[in-house]
Amino acid sequence: MAKVYDFTVKDRAGNEVNLGDYAGKVLLIVNTATGCGFTPHYDPLEDMYKEFREQGFEILDFPCNQFANQAPGSDEEIHEFCTLKFGTEFPQFAKIDVNGESADPLFAYLATEKPFVSFGKGMKNAALKKFADMNNKEYGDKAYIKWNFTKFLIDREGNVLARFEPTTDMKDVREAVAAELTK
Repeated sequence: MAKVYDFTVKDRAGNEVNLGDYAGKVLLIVNTATGCGFTPHYDPLEDMYKEFREQGFEILDFPCNQFANQAPGSDEEIHEFCTLKFGTEFPQFAKIDVNGESADPLFAYLATEKPFVSFGKGMKNAALKKFADMNNKEYGDKAYIKWNFTKFLIDREGNVLARFEPTTDMKDVREAVAAELTK
């Protein structure tokens, strides 16, 4: 059975990174975009990273431009934006696709392990679903990720524990991370 540690990704410089290097750590893997309405999630993500890093926690950030072209910059431009505007220190990897034929295998795996259920209730969430459905129509059954800032919680053994849509309250994400770190 596959684990997150079986995958290799590229860093911002294009070098291969074996996710097995993160074995034994609790991970939060997230697809991001610098021009998204959810971009302020960088603040609570960085707060979690600073608080929990010493307990064996890592956030792995994968920029993606597949959602309304909200991450158009180069890897370095995106990194500079994140570090200057939000002070991010967690690892940021090369920009990837998370949907379609060119989807990064890691995200196809994550989404297969924890498929999309919903954005939640309320008019704002219903509006996002409608917009996401239109955006992702071209990917058909390979529309693995519905929008930017989808997060996956991974345990210390490399198992996918939970999926958090961007509409999930970041306090709930933090609580899940904190709970997993105590195991």
